[in-house]
Amino acid sequence: MGNCRRGRPGAPYHAKPPVPPPPCSQPCILICFPTFVNLVCIVDNSPAANDELDRALVRRFLDGERAAGDELVGRYHRSVFNVALRMLGNVQDAEDVTQTAFGNAFAALDTYDPRYRFFSWIYRMTVNESLNTLKRRRKVISLDGSFDVPAPSAISRSADEAEERVGSALLELKPDDRAVVVLRHFVSFSYEEISDVLGVPVKTVKSRLFTARERLRQSLLVARA
Repeated sequence: MGNCRRGRPGAPYHAKPPVPPPPCSQPCILICFPTFVNLVCIVDNSPAANDELDRALVRRFLDGERAAGDELVGRYHRSVFNVALRMLGNVQDAEDVTQTAFGNAFAALDTYDPRYRFFSWIYRMTVNESLNTLKRRRKVISLDGSFDVPAPSAISRSADEAEERVGSALLELKPDDRAVVVLRHFVSFSYEEISDVLGVPVKTVKSRLFTARERLRQSLLVARA
């Protein structure tokens, strides 16, 4: 019966007012990770049926059915690109990493172990290639001080500027911390899935995520000051 509630006929129902949260004892800021309209992660938080579909597509591709490979790319291309973009902050680099990750995946597809989830496998390749790109980039330019923090008068509440500030703060994180934030907040992976992708214990994932969130909070506080 939905939210219906029994009571005396004709008696008015008075909803309890919401209890406000306790005030912060220290200056605090709420980090809202925006939903990027043009870069929505389409990830099937795969139940067993979707995992089996991935495995079936891999088998069909290895048996010579090219269309099965196209379907695999279609299922994960946008999500892989979004992970690379959030890791690198550059569309061209993200496109290159996406192409390389899929190329490496298909070149090594005969080594894929179907006991594991395909999407964890392709995301691991994406994160690793993104980290490699960052290492190569550091040999050419320094990332330190490369991000402009908007002046207080320039800060607005528009979604675009909020997204830009969060994106800039994200790029200031160390790559390992950034990877955890991207997979957790932009791809909605569980701690266990992040652990699988990055090859680190769940405890390490939680520790990195805590550290990364605190650094993001501090960066955004500075931007608001």
